[in-house]
Amino acid sequence: MVFLFKERYIDLRTDFGFKRIFGTESNKQFTINFLNTLLPPHHQIQDLTFQKTENLGLTALDRRAIFDVFCQGSNGDQFIVEMQKTWQAFYKDRSIFYATFPIQSQSTRGDWDYQLTPVYTISVLNFAMSQDPDDTDFMHTVVLKDQHNQCFYDKLTFIYIELPKFRKTLEESSSCDDKWLYLFRHLPELTQQPPLLNEPIFDELFEVAEIANFSSDEQDTYQSALKAYRDLTNIMNSAVQVAEAKAMERGMERGIEQGIEQGIEQGERSLILRLLSRRLGELPQSMLVQLDTLTLAQLEALGEALLDFQAIADLEQWLVNSQR
Repeated sequence: MVFLFKERYIDLRTDFGFKRIFGTESNKQFTINFLNTLLPPHHQIQDLTFQKTENLGLTALDRRAIFDVFCQGSNGDQFIVEMQKTWQAFYKDRSIFYATFPIQSQSTRGDWDYQLTPVYTISVLNFAMSQDPDDTDFMHTVVLKDQHNQCFYDKLTFIYIELPKFRKTLEESSSCDDKWLYLFRHLPELTQQPPLLNEPIFDELFEVAEIANFSSDEQDTYQSALKAYRDLTNIMNSAVQVAEAKAMERGMERGIEQGIEQGIEQGERSLILRLLSRRLGELPQSMLVQLDTLTLAQLEALGEALLDFQAIADLEQWLVNSQR
């Protein structure tokens, strides 16, 4: 089936769009260019290889749902690259927890002196981590520092990019990283490649990102990913509005966070059940009971996996693996 899209270019914030551009061998030039705009000169990437995540993590669920893109530079540096579409409680904790997997994977049998290669976690967030209106910084680079504010350890770095706080126009986006962030926010709104983005890397991007160049199967997959992204965004926005209204009535700042978390969890649970039913047909009651016990993290993992399901048996197997 071929869909008619009103947009000419894909949305990089969708699962399909993000992984097509930044998670495939044939398009790794985009990943290299994007990462190099964020990295210091001594950690610039000349080439990279994409790594499997199946061997990372302690459980089947960890191995299935660790991160969107995991790659290694030709110099040995390791990179976790994530697109987080909706607000999540304790996201900083999650990103630090995930960084431990590539660190532990560097251990070897026999003699080992504990020398580690650098690990970077790059999180592109489609939400603001802070509700403070005075906090306008959209990019945060975090390293371990000592009491004198001197770098104590430079092999573990976290970069958080809050897309809603990036409000520059294209004319104001002079640096390469600004141009990438502008495209994260505005690529689907463009009808053609702007002259200010006439650079070789972006010439390639606009060609790869044009929906008309997709196969019918790719258009089908993107349509599903776009629908899921829009549904989830609407759920998040509604949850935020309801939570803020209730918290204002009670005068509780923590009530906002709790309300948002509960609203998003309820909305995401409802959305995933609708998507599963649409894809697999009516679900057995016993399976609905199992799904009702999943945590928010497990729901997110299920949301990432459901496009691979062809029959109810696939969901049954996924539920079995998630309990191991």
